[in-house]
Amino acid sequence: MDRRTLALALAGSVTAAMAFATPAGAQEPTREKCYGVALAGQNDCAAGPGTTCAGTSKVDYQGNSWKLVPAGTCTTISTPQGHGSLMPLRRPD
Repeated sequence: MDRRTLALALAGSVTAAMAFATPAGAQEPTREKCYGVALAGQNDCAAGPGTTCAGTSKVDYQGNSWKLVPAGTCTTISTPQGHGSLMPLRRPD
């Protein structure tokens, strides 16, 4: 392998490693997960058992589904089921 090919391969490897090393939350430090505030089908990701990812929550304000909200606002969000939470909630489905 010549120097140019080696340099390109190394640069590509470093770039790929950096892309995977940055956690998703680190890209948006001014936002936080807020549980129990998403409408059905509007959660951001991982809504718990029976769901896979974004948009898969089954009911409004599902306690184990979350939505990204501005940091510091989660517990002030009021829904018909109560306030948002920084931790998953136990709510009837």
